[in-house]
Amino acid sequence: MIARALRSGHVLQRRSFCSTAARREILDITALPDRIIPRYQRSQTSDLLSLQWPSPPRNFLLVGKEYAPSVTESLIEYAKHIKSNYDNVSLIFERTVAESIHQSLPFPIYSTTDTSAFPVKVDMVTTLGGDGTILHASSLFSTSRHVPPVLSFSMGTLGFLGEWKFAEFKRAFREVYMSGAGAGSYLFQDQKHPHVQVSSAEEEDMTSWSSVRGKSMGPSRRSKILLRNRLKVGVFGSDGTQIKNGSKYGPEGDVYAMNEVIIHRGKEAHLAIIEVFIGRRFLTEAVADGMIVSTPTGSTAYSLSSGGSIIHPLVSSLLLTPICPRSLSFRPLVLPANTPITLRLSEKNRGRELEVSIDGRRRSIGVGVGMEVRVQGEEIVKGDEWGGGVPCVVRGAKSGLNDDDDGWVGGLNGLLKFNYPFGEE
Repeated sequence: MIARALRSGHVLQRRSFCSTAARREILDITALPDRIIPRYQRSQTSDLLSLQWPSPPRNFLLVGKEYAPSVTESLIEYAKHIKSNYDNVSLIFERTVAESIHQSLPFPIYSTTDTSAFPVKVDMVTTLGGDGTILHASSLFSTSRHVPPVLSFSMGTLGFLGEWKFAEFKRAFREVYMSGAGAGSYLFQDQKHPHVQVSSAEEEDMTSWSSVRGKSMGPSRRSKILLRNRLKVGVFGSDGTQIKNGSKYGPEGDVYAMNEVIIHRGKEAHLAIIEVFIGRRFLTEAVADGMIVSTPTGSTAYSLSSGGSIIHPLVSSLLLTPICPRSLSFRPLVLPANTPITLRLSEKNRGRELEVSIDGRRRSIGVGVGMEVRVQGEEIVKGDEWGGGVPCVVRGAKSGLNDDDDGWVGGLNGLLKFNYPFGEE
């Protein structure tokens, strides 16, 4: 408040000057509406699914690679683009990321310290980074049967799972946002998801795409989805009771893994002795550094380095791979996805505890003698409403090329250099 006075000392008038500061706030995710459940439809010519939003998605979780300043800059650019070009959208970040970038964004963002809120609130996930960033994003939904669509930009070291280059982010986001959209689409309501509630006021605002800038892609043009299978993992004590490991574990104590579960001797000097059961029948007693149970997605990770086979992500299967086994005749096994696998720490072990890691994250509690790790493939519910797995957005093919190409063969050749001749650059 500035006072302007006459020379006599009397106040002539008082003028108030104010400036509206940019809203650089971090709001709680609980203030957002619950997530919108998309539909996935199978193509008659491909095993890829087609994404269809019943109404415009609203809540977007952005996950970036840690300790990478260039990725952080791209994350901010991406966030500003979404907020300035699309109405009624809210951007969600993990707490540490939100605190580090919110001053750079001229609009409020959302976050939480309770990651269990993500499965209820997030419509879509975007990752900027490498394969590890995608695995981290997947782990945020490791106790949920329903994972939102994941749009991934390859900005990491390898990027075998990443589909898009960041230079394409405007096209990529629009394709996913508008996937299958037609004027007057209504919010899909399913009894399987009672937490998705819409009031009459919300319905009037949210059921139409008419407010979206530009033209819709049309109901026949939809983003392609590669549904990646997950593992269902549980740890049990020697008495058969399930052991939980903090808030990351659901009501039943199970978690879902996109890549693999690993039992490893860790710092122990002696080889681990692990009893392996398949379909509840004893298979063998493995003497090795450890054991890997991986999904087809994880077959190109640690399992591949340990001599395991490469499996296409659309093959419903599990891969059992020993890590540096003592016996040269112990070969990796490919099993049906619904096969129960049990790994039990034998009484013969010199080391009394082995490390357990799920998708690269080590459990705070290891596996002791007599304890078991039980693994099997997650059940995929098919139909109009798909459940289970991680729906990953596949990069659209260029005009004139095969629209159902999942990019897997190109990844083998371009990134893994499959059967690459010696001496060639």
